[in-house]
Amino acid sequence: MKVAIIGAGNVGRAIARELLGNGHHVLLIDRDPKALKMESVPEAEWLMADGCEITSLDNAKLDQCQVLVAATGDDKVNLVASLLAKTEYGVPRVVARVNHPKNEWLFDESWGVDVSVSTPRIIAAIVEEAVSVGDVVKLFSLRGSQASLVELTLPDGAPSCGKTVEEVQLPNNATLAAIVRDGRVITPHAHDVYSSGDELLFIATADAEAQLKAVFTA
Repeated sequence: MKVAIIGAGNVGRAIARELLGNGHHVLLIDRDPKALKMESVPEAEWLMADGCEITSLDNAKLDQCQVLVAATGDDKVNLVASLLAKTEYGVPRVVARVNHPKNEWLFDESWGVDVSVSTPRIIAAIVEEAVSVGDVVKLFSLRGSQASLVELTLPDGAPSCGKTVEEVQLPNNATLAAIVRDGRVITPHAHDVYSSGDELLFIATADAEAQLKAVFTA
């Protein structure tokens, strides 16, 4: 898979290393010569260009990329780059970094963003997930739909403990995606039994989130 990353700062380079380590082809783009630290990620392609200019993106051959990651520290740049990638080049998957939480509402399909990543929201979700047992914690919103990835840790004595997956009826618009138990990820099957301490991952809409808590812990 070919991935273009606009913004070759610490975040962009870290993403590039991860993707290269997973066997993907990566192009790093930045308009600041000081950001072109090619020796830090020698396996990547590098291009000094403005991610908000059509001519620059033409030179990057963005139409040949399967994913664009807008990872600069400027939300305006990330939005414009995302919109151009989606509308002008038809990039199938656009992921954008949100630097300021007040701008998060802008990062949706109208700006060409398939997935937005807000560091403050992620950190808050991780903190909640670490300390919240029996509560539904939203981990990630799925752009292009009303659904989110949510987590629920089963407390001791929860009525769902000891029951099988098929015995617990989920609310509408909620799907059990995985069970995390003792550090292992379990693909749920009908006869798997829920246990205290299980971390349950669901794809669910907002109206189903409250119902999940009632189903599993009430």
